Amino acid sequence: MSHYRSLEEVSLKNSHLTVGVFDGVHRGHREIIHKLARDAHAMDAPAVVLTFDPHPASVLTGREIRCLTTPDERADLLFSLGVDSVVTQRFTPDLAALSAHEYMSRLQTHLGLRRLLIGYDFALGKGREGNAPRLGEIGSELGYTVEVVSALGDESGVISSTEIRKLVSTGNMPEAGKLLGYPYSMSGEVIHGEGRGKKINFPTANIAYPKNKAIPPNGIYACRARLGNERFMAATNIGLNPTFTPERKIPSLEAYLLDFDRDIYGETLTLEFVSRLRDEIRYTTVEALIEQIHEDVNQTREILSAKD
Repeated sequence: MSHYRSLEEVSLKNSHLTVGVFDGVHRGHREIIHKLARDAHAMDAPAVVLTFDPHPASVLTGREIRCLTTPDERADLLFSLGVDSVVTQRFTPDLAALSAHEYMSRLQTHLGLRRLLIGYDFALGKGREGNAPRLGEIGSELGYTVEVVSALGDESGVISSTEIRKLVSTGNMPEAGKLLGYPYSMSGEVIHGEGRGKKINFPTANIAYPKNKAIPPNGIYACRARLGNERFMAATNIGLNPTFTPERKIPSLEAYLLDFDRDIYGETLTLEFVSRLRDEIRYTTVEALIEQIHEDVNQTREILSAKD
């Protein structure tokens, strides 16, 4: 399994390819990825996914898009589905200006492309001119075939990364997890914070999360925490800690791990968001805050125990 950071690094032959952002690698994406891997391996060919960073829409519109997955998280999810190689290409205005023929020629040069799988609404190249019929025409010249895969939907409609990002942004973690096919998560190194939690006997792990990743709204959440191969329950706070630091501008991500007492500074902690418990509140006394934390911990234990 190889994760390349530019097309120029790659030299493959007879590859089966799909192209897209695949943010979140959600249930809809998995249909095309499973088919890609299955068909490629049946012909003893490499299954390749080409994706982009940053999100193309953020480059084309100037609007910040916080993604559901970092490039590395996305690659790991794709590898778990049987993909052999992932190419994360930097998306730039120059790349967007290429014609479909120019871009497909580059893919053919580096990937030895033989089969292209695309979604029903896929298009690439300047002005999105490279739709399915056009890519088929180019394929006849360059030596690859094109197959269109229909979209996967459920009772709510077609599953999309855009819809999942909306659910995360409103704190609807159960529905986001349902569409993803797994709990939405955030990972990062455990760093030193202000140490206030330890002083009130609720020491928290302060996580340095990627700032370009979608973050749920400020509040308290019941999470499952992963530390290496270990798993714990966690009452997690996203917010500005208004009781102590109302002037803070950037939300912190802090997790109180239940039944845990260990120094984990410098280690990577992953939080899987199961349920939102409440809004973040500013308390007038520390005693009131401590009482509420006890309630949050009890509710977290109750919710996660019921799901185990």
